[in-house]
Amino acid sequence: MGNTDIVVTGLGATAPLGGDVDTLWAGLLAGRSGVRRIDDLLDAMSPRAAELTTRIGAPMAVSPDTVLPRVQARRMDRSQQAALVAARQAWTDAGEPEVDPVRLAVVIGTGVGGVTTLLGQDDVLEAQGPGKLSPFAVPMLMPNGPAAWVSIELGARAGVYTPVSACSSGAEALVLAARLIRSGEADVVIAGGAEAAIAPFTVAGFAQARTLSKRNDEPERASRPFDVDRDGLVLGEGAGVLVLERADFAAARGARVRARLAGYGVTSDAYHITGPDPSGAGQIRAVLNAVAGAGLRPSDVDHVNCHATSTVVGDVGEAAAIGKALGDDVVLTAPKSAIGHLFGAAGAVESIITVLSIEHGVIPPTLNLDRKAPEVHHDVVTGAPRTQRLRAAICNSFGFGGQNVSVLFTA
Repeated sequence: MGNTDIVVTGLGATAPLGGDVDTLWAGLLAGRSGVRRIDDLLDAMSPRAAELTTRIGAPMAVSPDTVLPRVQARRMDRSQQAALVAARQAWTDAGEPEVDPVRLAVVIGTGVGGVTTLLGQDDVLEAQGPGKLSPFAVPMLMPNGPAAWVSIELGARAGVYTPVSACSSGAEALVLAARLIRSGEADVVIAGGAEAAIAPFTVAGFAQARTLSKRNDEPERASRPFDVDRDGLVLGEGAGVLVLERADFAAARGARVRARLAGYGVTSDAYHITGPDPSGAGQIRAVLNAVAGAGLRPSDVDHVNCHATSTVVGDVGEAAAIGKALGDDVVLTAPKSAIGHLFGAAGAVESIITVLSIEHGVIPPTLNLDRKAPEVHHDVVTGAPRTQRLRAAICNSFGFGGQNVSVLFTA
């Protein structure tokens, strides 16, 4: 993995609990939920939205098109808007590093890219004809759009990358960023994930796959990782971006270090297109590879920010894998209980939460865990935030296709 130290110097996010990192963090610690009824959004997109069995979601608390200049926002898909908003925050938080543009790279992952643009422009084509399509339709729908816009904004010329690995895309972006720094190709990388895929089509598709919660009458209680009554995930949207730097480069400019990205593991199940390997072998290897890459022992890891999406199979499978890799004493939390599943952005936003937990010595609570599933033997933080000094913490992200990513941070 190389021996180049990598530090986190900037954080930026726009999410269901807030349009910036501080508001998101405050909402998590207060035990608030960003999940709500989204009838208005769905009905505005399709005349048949009323037929959907799931009518809840976790949209961004602050619409990114209200933050960006109007003309610029109109030329961007919502996922691209979110990425740019989060990247600007992260860059400012990092102190706007002075770096040679050819040593500055961008890695922004996404699960599906500009899907709402694709669906909307197809509606325009069918209803009004090809001459009415937006001239920006193609750049708005392309998955590398978020990364491209960020690179243009900040003048990054060391490469623009877009991992597309379903729900693990944002975490995989951090791994690729770390590899770019360790290979000597970049000194600073702006990395994260963005997703804005709440639409009748995607809601219907996930519902047909039987992965969505139908708790429409109790939106705030719908996402309930590790609970015996969990019935599926909640679709969310947002973006998370971190500024990663070579440690000596950050030190030379006197940058504030928020945490260190010390290790990572990327594995694949080669088992099923949507279901995880029931043995958990790939998840276990991802966790252990992250630990080994950081030069640590499993007992050194105090906390795991879990992928835990509130699905029947996934949550208990992850808990079992964590137990086999790290033992049962590690403390868990599951932010998707509060913000829903941000898919391609999840790993990035939850890595930000992991960094904040290390920085502040506080683990946010898991919401709606009224009765823990008997298969889960770990201490899961519930009720109030947990104050605890964290030596090392892992953020897990797993995706359809059998993709497993674990990122390990230290103080």
